[in-house]
Amino acid sequence: MPSPVSADHPAAQPPGRGSVESLITQARRLKGDVDAVRRDAQSEGSDPEERWQRALYDLALHQLEDLDTHLAQLRDGPEPAPADGPAETPAVRPAAAAGAPRASLLSRVGSAEWNLLTDEASWSGELYQILGLDPAGPARTLDELPSLVLEEDRAKLTRMVTDCLVDARPIDGEFRVVRPDTSVRTVHMMGEPVLGGDGSTTSMWAVLRDVSELRRSQRTVRETRDSFQHHQRQAQTEQRLAVELQEAVLPPWRGSLRLPHRGPQTLDLAAHYLPAATSALIGGDWYDALQLSDGATLLSVGDLTGHGVAVTSGMAMLLGAVRGMAMAGTQPGPLLAMLNQLLDATVQPALGSAVCCHYRPETRTLVWAQAGHPAPLLYRGGTGRVLTAPDGVLLGATTGATYGQAEVALEPGDLLLLHTDGLVSGHGGNTAVDHLLDLAPRFGAARTAQECVRTVVEEFGGAEREDDACVLVAKVTS
Repeated sequence: MPSPVSADHPAAQPPGRGSVESLITQARRLKGDVDAVRRDAQSEGSDPEERWQRALYDLALHQLEDLDTHLAQLRDGPEPAPADGPAETPAVRPAAAAGAPRASLLSRVGSAEWNLLTDEASWSGELYQILGLDPAGPARTLDELPSLVLEEDRAKLTRMVTDCLVDARPIDGEFRVVRPDTSVRTVHMMGEPVLGGDGSTTSMWAVLRDVSELRRSQRTVRETRDSFQHHQRQAQTEQRLAVELQEAVLPPWRGSLRLPHRGPQTLDLAAHYLPAATSALIGGDWYDALQLSDGATLLSVGDLTGHGVAVTSGMAMLLGAVRGMAMAGTQPGPLLAMLNQLLDATVQPALGSAVCCHYRPETRTLVWAQAGHPAPLLYRGGTGRVLTAPDGVLLGATTGATYGQAEVALEPGDLLLLHTDGLVSGHGGNTAVDHLLDLAPRFGAARTAQECVRTVVEEFGGAEREDDACVLVAKVTS
């Protein structure tokens, strides 16, 4: 019976050694480059995109290692089979066997030939390794081969072999085998019929490759890709819900804020929400203007730490509480104390900051309180200043906190600017506040509160914004 790969066989004629060496050099250089990039990208993070990238790097290295091994086999050629043992094609050369990784890779490829005339089978030693069988035992015939295959894949193997023997079709497919230790391996089989002089099929030979690790890597890539896509869809859904919730609870900022005034308008109001440039998620910033039942106007801005639906939902809860307590007549200081108590009692603890202002038009007095928040800016006569803040800690920072109040007398033409800290956090802190105060001449020349807000957005709404922000402008008209 002819050997599966003999010296007379055309496939055994090696290509030019120099061309194969060149391919080996290129493959190893590429493998080194990929491995270097993989090491640079290693991270302990659990981000789905990072996991996907790591899985792709690992898969690329698996394939490049196998390519390197196959090229080395092509260069070196098969070892002569031992006279008293089964044909071993290809065999591990002594130099390759000295390195465990190379030997491990070589053991993934085996060969076999089944003689249909004598019903004999000839296997390489590597095929015994792949299937976990004793090399001293007999090679399995084609009739016996399905007994090694996982039951669900036996029909597939039978179909491949039948197509090869009956219709002379090449074999190219995979099936799973169950080894004696009950472990399951995935085997890729490529083969073809060997025809006799009369054109009939006399034998079938095949190369079988253990692709279990490769399929595991591909499965990891697929699973991490699916996880990444699921994460993306989840983030998009969360973003949409957060935006819808924010738009549902915040007053519209496109144009001046319109309050249902019963009497003459005493405040010209405008506001704007500035999203962060570095995050796709909505934060917990809010602004609000509400006319109260006694004719006064409530102005408030605040920020709940974090981003996403949970934070936006918490912001909506706080804003609803502010409105309810203000309508019930609660003054700014006690109102913030109740907000602090509310945050302290929530299931998911959070921190927040806020400014609450109560403007009474008949006396033009502003009573306000703050909870760890930037103080309002007052512009009058072409200059601006920061109002002196009463005592007040962050909301949710401590149980039973009390909040002081301050009172300011306003005049017609005065302009009050309230903002969250995201407006200045990425612009140098105190320097940014000074820049806001320097806008006083432009505010003085502006005819409406909306023009003032537009000026702030022009100066602070750039692409470098690191956090969400809100700005609310109130101009005393009479």
